[in-house]
Amino acid sequence: MAAKPGPLAGSVALVTGASRGLGAAVAVELARHGAHVVLTARTQGGLEETDDAVRAVGGAATLLPLDLAEADTIDAIGPSLFERFGRLDVLVHAAGSLGRLTPVPHILPREWNDAVAVNFAAAWRLIRTSDRLLRAAPAGRAVFVTAGRARAPKAYWGLYGATKAGLEHLALSWADEAAETALRVNLFDPGPMATRLRRDAYPGELQDRLPRPDGVAPALASLCLPGETRTGVLVAQAEAAGAMPAGAAAPAA
Repeated sequence: MAAKPGPLAGSVALVTGASRGLGAAVAVELARHGAHVVLTARTQGGLEETDDAVRAVGGAATLLPLDLAEADTIDAIGPSLFERFGRLDVLVHAAGSLGRLTPVPHILPREWNDAVAVNFAAAWRLIRTSDRLLRAAPAGRAVFVTAGRARAPKAYWGLYGATKAGLEHLALSWADEAAETALRVNLFDPGPMATRLRRDAYPGELQDRLPRPDGVAPALASLCLPGETRTGVLVAQAEAAGAMPAGAAAPAA
């Protein structure tokens, strides 16, 4: 594993949802900082595009196509990373599933299962499989991408908001458990971005007026650097930019 100069030189970073959107953008940003990035997503073609972008900034990547709904596959990630690299320094869970915007009584089982698997259950399994490696790292960092809807329930957003709320509680509980270690665990709310998930939620919106994921990624990547001291906090990109009040951020990804 060749180390690229930077604050994350020699480190290994696992990024979910890395085939597009914020996941792809933050993978490139982490590679720019020197990390070897392990890219996961369902779409092989999208991962290859991200790999090209990583190489364009002088970084290196390992592609790991997988479906986060496949529990056994997630459970094997930690042991696989240890066998290949002997370490894991950064975890970014950027994958997200919107589901269908519908009244709670009308949520279909297949949509429920997918959103719960990607947004919530995958976070738990990623924590389980990476905890020992991240605690053993000199400066382990974990960041979970969330959305304001988790803290501001609204009609038709029950499935997405509930799974993101569960993710937040789980991640912050883990942060508290690891508070006396070198591991730092935080949440990141990117706010509205020009992504496919956003387009599915707001099909009539003009996305050229929204921030692009590559413009938001540096703020997320900064939470992964060795110098980051915060843990158990929610960092909201929209609030930092003065774009909207807390709790009002629309779903991201």
